[in-house]
Amino acid sequence: MILLDGKKPAAEVRSRVKREVERLRSLYGRAPHLAVILVGDDPASQVYVRNKEKACEETGVVSRVWRLSAETTTQDKLEDLILELNDSEDIDGVLLQMPIPDALDPLACQSLIDPAKDVDGFHPENMGRLVLGMPGLRPCTPAGVMHILERYSLSPCGKKAVVLGRSNIVGKPMAIMLSQPSLLSNATVTMCHSRTADVAAECREADFLVAAIGKPKFVTRDMVKPGAVVIDVGINRADEGLVGDVDFESVKDVASAITPVPGGIGPMTIAMLMSNTLQAYVWRMEEQGGEEPR
Repeated sequence: MILLDGKKPAAEVRSRVKREVERLRSLYGRAPHLAVILVGDDPASQVYVRNKEKACEETGVVSRVWRLSAETTTQDKLEDLILELNDSEDIDGVLLQMPIPDALDPLACQSLIDPAKDVDGFHPENMGRLVLGMPGLRPCTPAGVMHILERYSLSPCGKKAVVLGRSNIVGKPMAIMLSQPSLLSNATVTMCHSRTADVAAECREADFLVAAIGKPKFVTRDMVKPGAVVIDVGINRADEGLVGDVDFESVKDVASAITPVPGGIGPMTIAMLMSNTLQAYVWRMEEQGGEEPR
């Protein structure tokens, strides 16, 4: 069994971003700048934002967090801030930390972010570009999964992949990425959800199984095909600490490769955010006439 540790690949991505930031800062006159909007005091979101701030500090990306009150932040106020950040010439990436309070409309806010600054990859334009196979900013977690598969030379080409979950953040873009025409994808993909008749039966047919449903230890040994590659995207708080959507201890003995929780896809998500921020910065600088000499 191969333990698909995400810490080392994530460190490699951050190191690459840091080198590029150092090189391009002197060329363009400034470093990339990431703006993060955090509404409310959700504990998990607070942790995620701190981790993003640490990654920015490590890679040389300038970051600033706008912390807004859940009680006083209206839809109009949040949208006005997004528009202000869109218009700022000094900001390359805008990230709205999810979830936001129930009184606010997440899709309306995500759709308002400038697609060129949408480092989360959730804007309809970037999602459409993903579907069409066009260049664009990709959702960070699915991109991190694909990076892990490439890093460990695990190609789903010609294999059956099952994705548990159909969220806009992970499930849907993950299914699209796995099925894209590429040597690193080209899988036949089934996406399972709450109305799937027999989830366990679908899972047992998977050569590559991606769990992203937010249910602790949902995937058990009897649901996994011997020799399958198991990617656990879930992060759930339990009495014993953080656990994934996969029952790691029982599944590790039947899988050929598996990601741990924590330390698997989580670090890759933040690393791909840094990569997206760098990409958005480069595209903006080139658009403003600062293209690198060839």
